Amino acid sequence: MNYKLLPTISPKKMKMLSTSDLTLLAVEIRNYLLETVSKTGGHLASNLGVVELTIALHKAFQSPSDKIVWDVGHQSYIHKLLTGRYADFPTLRQFGGLSGFPKRSESVHDIFNAGHSSTSISAALGIALARDVQKKDFQVVAVIGDGSMTGGMAWEAMNHAGRNHTKLIVILNDNEMSIAQNVGALSEYLNNIRTAPRYYRTKDDAKRILERIPAIGQPAIDLIDRVKESVKQFFVPGMLFEEMGFTYLGPVNGHHIGQLLEALELAKRSESPVLLHVITTKGKGYPPAEKSPRRFHGTGPFDLASGKSTLPAKLGFTDAFSQSLLEIAEEDASVVAITAAMPDGTGLSAFAERYPARFFDVAIAEQHAVTFAAGMAVQGLKPIVAIYSTFLQRAFDQIIEDVAMQNLPVILVLDRAGLVGEDGETHHGVFDLSYLRLIPNMTLLVALKPSDLTAMLRYALQLNAPVALRFPKGAFENETKEERALKPTEIALPQVLIPAEKKWVIACGPVTFAAEAALKRLKQENDQEIGLINLRIVKPLPTEPLLALLSTAAEIAVVEENTTCGGFGSAILEFCQANQIYPKCRLFGVPDRFIQQGTAEQLYQSLELDADSLTLCFKEFFQIEQE
Repeated sequence: MNYKLLPTISPKKMKMLSTSDLTLLAVEIRNYLLETVSKTGGHLASNLGVVELTIALHKAFQSPSDKIVWDVGHQSYIHKLLTGRYADFPTLRQFGGLSGFPKRSESVHDIFNAGHSSTSISAALGIALARDVQKKDFQVVAVIGDGSMTGGMAWEAMNHAGRNHTKLIVILNDNEMSIAQNVGALSEYLNNIRTAPRYYRTKDDAKRILERIPAIGQPAIDLIDRVKESVKQFFVPGMLFEEMGFTYLGPVNGHHIGQLLEALELAKRSESPVLLHVITTKGKGYPPAEKSPRRFHGTGPFDLASGKSTLPAKLGFTDAFSQSLLEIAEEDASVVAITAAMPDGTGLSAFAERYPARFFDVAIAEQHAVTFAAGMAVQGLKPIVAIYSTFLQRAFDQIIEDVAMQNLPVILVLDRAGLVGEDGETHHGVFDLSYLRLIPNMTLLVALKPSDLTAMLRYALQLNAPVALRFPKGAFENETKEERALKPTEIALPQVLIPAEKKWVIACGPVTFAAEAALKRLKQENDQEIGLINLRIVKPLPTEPLLALLSTAAEIAVVEENTTCGGFGSAILEFCQANQIYPKCRLFGVPDRFIQQGTAEQLYQSLELDADSLTLCFKEFFQIEQE
């Protein structure tokens, strides 16, 4: 497509565009999104749904002077295009390219970094109150989806904002409710009279007149207030927000630029918090995404004509977990499954379909999910809580206080552990070995390959105690390495992949395969006797069998796909110290910094966790002469 407006668009140029130009711009943006994301992959449906809304925001406000804060940020692609990043947009989610989320280091228009949900109102309120303290004058807008509004943090922020009465606009992007059911003459009428300046002047004048009437003035005002509240409760759809101190506007058609601009101008006039309710359609303008918004929420590369994925189908860890859970749930009716708004991503959709009464989606509320599971465990059920590693961080306190401290049999299944690729720093699950390992009563399991998961789930259920089971995104070439299935009794034992005596590499998870390839290469090239141990259990470490292997060790290298701060390597160092083994040690893993986006292969190479890099690292550590 020949793009007329998009290549040179900027917030300043937005001010000069007519409504017809803005409509053309929306068409160009949708086409460019489809053209680009079909090649790079990314969050498509959510961005297609906010094209007109984003255009209206940048038309009505002056970024970056006015502050637009995006919740989650996966729907900020249009924002990036409108703020000077058109030329770089093909690098979206690529190594060294644009982030798939707002990033302050990327642009002055990205006001607040995002990646996790329900944070926008808190951040926007902080910016707004800082503005008031500094006596500055600018607008602050938080854009939050109806899904993110299920998170408790959003309501904590709403409660705070309503009490402070400062200027703040919260845009509720609702892509679930039908426009036909929520937009009508009565709603528009009430919206207009409640937000027009004339309405406020008339209300204040009437109150002053009544106050001057002796005896009956105040009682009359009280009566009118009571009647007014009763009528508003009956007619006004946003009374919940009104009661919290917000002026409610809407619902507004989120795909009608004219209506959006009118509503935003009304919102700008308010001196107190406003909630603008906008109705949008996820995947708008691309039939496959409109039909299957969940499929196109986060998508890999796909064929634009058919909407079908261009990536080869391959059984991965999530699929294996799904199949294992179905097998176990058929045998044990006390097994229940819980997720926080991600039944597809965590592999629970099949369980939900087969056992709907035993499946619980608590929405984006990870803290609640964990404590909810603890309550079920108290009653004798066996809850399995499937949450991405990065999102489970939000429930750290609940894991300690409500699960581990009571030693309850809750199984936490951590999908997307390790490096997740193109979603980048907000989504890498590289901290869980560290933050879970320090919790008393916790058993921590790490899968080597998808076929491990059935045995690991059975083992976890047998323990009748808190367990976290970690596995990465995707599938691995070596996943069928062993012909026979893993037995639950083998999980707590070290797996010696290459025997040795003095020199050892200890690893956990699929990065073990890279270490194995490196050691085999060294064996072939230099005839070095360096052993390899895979551990499927990180806490508690199998003391006696591990001690038997390491008691005479002189050199130990530890490889993990987790931060080296307090992770698996730290556990091995602590084990050696506790057992008075003092070998030369080195840790290989994720360094103490946040890791950008890129393909898994690029990230492994950049962190020296691929087979080629580990070969060189092992040569240096074990002092093998270079040929």
